[in-house]
Amino acid sequence: MTAATKFKGRQMTLSGKRVVVLGGSSGIGLAVARSAAEDGASVVIASSQQGRVAEALSMLPKGAEGHVVDLAVGEAIEALFETLGAFDHLVFTAGEALALSGLANVSMEQARRFFQLRYWGAYMAAKFGCAGIRSGGSIVFTSGTAGRRPHAGWALGASVCSAMEGLTRALAVELTPIRVNIVCPGVVKTPLWLAIPQARRDAFFDQLETNLLVDHIAEPEEIAQSYLYLMRQTYGTGQVVVVDGGSVLV
Repeated sequence: MTAATKFKGRQMTLSGKRVVVLGGSSGIGLAVARSAAEDGASVVIASSQQGRVAEALSMLPKGAEGHVVDLAVGEAIEALFETLGAFDHLVFTAGEALALSGLANVSMEQARRFFQLRYWGAYMAAKFGCAGIRSGGSIVFTSGTAGRRPHAGWALGASVCSAMEGLTRALAVELTPIRVNIVCPGVVKTPLWLAIPQARRDAFFDQLETNLLVDHIAEPEEIAQSYLYLMRQTYGTGQVVVVDGGSVLV
């Protein structure tokens, strides 16, 4: 059998696949779940709030699964994967509201809590979920451009984004042949920004939009396509896909 023949046997689609999205009740995670379902996947979402999970399921096709799980707690994540059984792709997009405060204004409790979900939650998802991933499957994490071009007050965000990219490369080596990749979005209009006062948030968005090379701030559906690409393709692993509207260039 030639290499070309072998390649033709690999389906570059999510049709018939089972995709688990942790943090899939809103924002980028919900957009990934919806896009994966449109591509023919059966989707499972998990998040910490019952109301948001129920609302998200109302926007997904019949048959989608929803679980209420505290993704900052290892025992809860382990129990989830024991319940789920086998699947094909694991996506981690969970995150608390963005913490944009100067070093002096952030308590150590706040700092640790931020890492507990965004870093340790992802770490534990890989730890407890990798055994259930079928042959040809993958893990896709989430970072952000704060790690590449931080602003004042972004110490926590920059730190966790850089840590997540390092984790991705290490697990790509350790978990082979499971592919492990990460999407690095720029600013995206999601509920994670709602903790910032609206006037300050709108001013930030307006200034950023003026400077971006693509003349607009991303919607979650745009970013979701990068996650789908990383799940569908069969050759890339340990990679960071930056989708930022050119923000790191200007």
